[in-house]
Amino acid sequence: MAETAERSHEVPIGKVAVIGAGVMGETLVSGLLRAGRPAGDLLVSDRSPERLAVIKERYGVGVASAADAAAGVDTVVLAVKPQDMSKVLDTIRDHLAPGTLVVSIAAGITTAFLEGRLPEGTPVARVMPNTPALVDEGMAAVSPGAHCDAHHLWVAQDLMRSCGKVLSIPEEHQDAVTAISGSGPAYIFYVVEAMIEAGVLLGLPRGTSTELVVQTLYGAATMLKETGEHPTVLRERVSSPGGTTMSALRELDDNKVRAAFLTAMEAAARRSAELASGAG
Repeated sequence: MAETAERSHEVPIGKVAVIGAGVMGETLVSGLLRAGRPAGDLLVSDRSPERLAVIKERYGVGVASAADAAAGVDTVVLAVKPQDMSKVLDTIRDHLAPGTLVVSIAAGITTAFLEGRLPEGTPVARVMPNTPALVDEGMAAVSPGAHCDAHHLWVAQDLMRSCGKVLSIPEEHQDAVTAISGSGPAYIFYVVEAMIEAGVLLGLPRGTSTELVVQTLYGAATMLKETGEHPTVLRERVSSPGGTTMSALRELDDNKVRAAFLTAMEAAARRSAELASGAG
């Protein structure tokens, strides 16, 4: 069962360092600023000096080496690739003040992996975000580590809440979350690509086909969210007996599209687990 941590009003959130200024790192920085976090409360680190210069000019935040950034904040967000995590942890571990919260948004990296490479008792949290955070419509799942108390959990949630919706889940479900919502936008874009190409095949101008598909997707997603109806119910309302929709759905079933999606997401979950194993 997903839960939401209550905010502790007694302990301030404090300063945040984001280590890794790639897509998700920059997304988090921009989301925090839009949510009202002062630029002076944010530090960003990246191995590329050119990238840091861009971030500093674009957002007015402080920049520093990973070690210096980790030393001067209350929360460190690790927005690096899984294969780079060990090196980053080795860099920052001796510079963390006691009680500093470490939040990882790297796929497959477990809280146990983080705790094993950080000072004893360090509170850590594992987060799986997704790219719609770029437009403040992200979906993030947070799992606390062994030393992450209610306030730490709330801080981790609040960081991600600046870019969308957040759930707290048991860590054992994180590989499934990675497969469903972490990788999920790519599946949607894949389907949208196919629908647009179908429109072009049927004689529509590409721009017209794109507008039709994108608005249809937006409308369908809004219906799911606003009505609370089960997708099967909504699908059946579109599917008149013997009609065009039923003909199309029959072809999808004959081509085992539903089974392919299930198999694909199982593969994504397996890969998430492999990343954790490989990082170790």
